Amino acid sequence: MSQHPAGHAPGCGCGHHGAVVADPHAARTGAQVSLTGQLVCADVAQMLAVLDHAGDHIAASRAEPGCLQFDLWQTDEPLVFALAERFADPDAYRAHQARARATPWHAATAGVERRGFDRRGLD
Repeated sequence: MSQHPAGHAPGCGCGHHGAVVADPHAARTGAQVSLTGQLVCADVAQMLAVLDHAGDHIAASRAEPGCLQFDLWQTDEPLVFALAERFADPDAYRAHQARARATPWHAATAGVERRGFDRRGLD
């Protein structure tokens, strides 16, 4: 992983802490919904927006009822972030989506490309 940026405390959720992330698709059972994909920043300004808002977004997502896994980390390519999510059921996933759309995270990262999203467990 990349070196941790100045001003970010360990555990902030930016992804520079070397955490091993479980594959949400492999862990999915029953009615669970899983998602993987990438956020691909066009430039450093977008990357900084993701880093600035990631900690709060990750913490809020993990605190949601029905959130079983929510990991967002910066890859070795600094402008690319990987995402791994798992929710108890479609309702929990949809509630997460609705909550996230009403946050500073959504506004700050709206222009960041979402690439290769693989969502499983929804009709």
